Amino acid sequence: MPRILNVHIPDNKRVVIGLSYIAGIGKSRATLICNVLKIDLLSYMSKLTKNQISQITTYIQKNYKTGPKIMSDRIQNIRRLIQISCYRGLRHFKGLPVRGQRTKTNAKTSRKLRSKY
Repeated sequence: MPRILNVHIPDNKRVVIGLSYIAGIGKSRATLICNVLKIDLLSYMSKLTKNQISQITTYIQKNYKTGPKIMSDRIQNIRRLIQISCYRGLRHFKGLPVRGQRTKTNAKTSRKLRSKY
């Protein structure tokens, strides 16, 4: 089981699918990485050499944000919205739907979880 950026990737997966296990990398980005590093798209993760795995790791670290960095950036963006008191920030703060969904008949869970003041 190769380990790339603290993510265990199963041996029986093709390289493109295996790379998509990493948060922040989807199928199209994985295909691009394989094309840049000249790795066969149809090969399996178990067939990769240690050199190829290290090339993949360094390329991803150099060019993309992955894993906890994406999550921390997302939380920072939400905190910024709350701090500047825009509409979306207030909706985040109140625990209501942010993107214009109706709340009269739907969004029961978010209204139920909202704290009562």
